[in-house]
Amino acid sequence: SDPSLLICPDFLSDPYLASRTSLVTPTTTEAQAVDLLRTVWLTTNNALHSQWQQQLAEDERLQTERQRLAEEAAERHQQTLRLDEESNKADERKKNRAKHLPIPMRPCPDATDDEVLVSDFALWKIDKGHYVELYYWTNAGIQEAHSTYRTWDDEGMLPTTSADGSTTWITAAGAKPSLAVIADRNLSTIEFAQAVPRMIKALEEYDWPVQWVTMLARFWAALMLHWYWNSIDSIAQRAILIYQEEQRRAWHNAI
Repeated sequence: SDPSLLICPDFLSDPYLASRTSLVTPTTTEAQAVDLLRTVWLTTNNALHSQWQQQLAEDERLQTERQRLAEEAAERHQQTLRLDEESNKADERKKNRAKHLPIPMRPCPDATDDEVLVSDFALWKIDKGHYVELYYWTNAGIQEAHSTYRTWDDEGMLPTTSADGSTTWITAAGAKPSLAVIADRNLSTIEFAQAVPRMIKALEEYDWPVQWVTMLARFWAALMLHWYWNSIDSIAQRAILIYQEEQRRAWHNAI
């Protein structure tokens, strides 16, 4: 223990009588003997305290040295692991060279679909902000619009009021829904995926509010990421398409 915590004994007490008596001489009184005993004790205690401090310093130095050696050993170990990992990666790259060949950046294909011809009826519904089936933007719906485009009577035009209050004219045939239209719930997942990006583009072209377009785009994206979407169970796929139709109709009714 730390010698500085010790208290100097009372050398005038009975336990130290023999020590005092042994120091008393014709020239040394008992009081002087007590002072001598106290001086010896203090000198010894100071020496012990000094040794204690030195030992503490030495212990700290040794602990620091052990910590340094441990850290160096850990660093060497980590370096060895890194070298092993780099060596393994180099070996793996040699064995599978094709896997690690750089892929040159190429221009992305043009995502625009300039050849898409959508039914006038569907575009009229979009312009009005009404619900309209996704069918009109599927390959089948676009093909139907192409096939019927030149069969319409150009003289048969009907007036309609646009969202801004102005009067526009559409073909009489364009004012009618397709007889082949398929409800959203009965589309295949492939047809749904065909229609969504085209319909989003149409919404943007007809100046739908950005927040509406974004909401629908996120809604459709979330559906196509749902595990039902790629389920091998056709009922699960149908359920998510039914959900989409019901939610979109409810949203249109709400606005």
